[in-house]
Amino acid sequence: MHNFKELKIWQEAMTLAKKVFELSASFPANEKYGLTSQINRSAVSVPSNIAEGAGRGSDKEFIQFLNIARGSAFELETQLLFYKALAL
Repeated sequence: MHNFKELKIWQEAMTLAKKVFELSASFPANEKYGLTSQINRSAVSVPSNIAEGAGRGSDKEFIQFLNIARGSAFELETQLLFYKALAL
């Protein structure tokens, strides 16, 4: 098991999630339960999966959750790019 709080990648993912939440607070109110919610969930999913993987019993499982976190990061990037393309 890894102490996720000591992992640099988890710390950076937490910073990213915080910045995304701060940014999304300025999104239009009519998007609160749509794209904004989806973006926030993706953002918090990154450090959450890193932490969950760190708590697993093997490095193989940890790597699996790191891959899930990476997928969430790509999902977040896509959603932010889509939001930007909408120019809301």
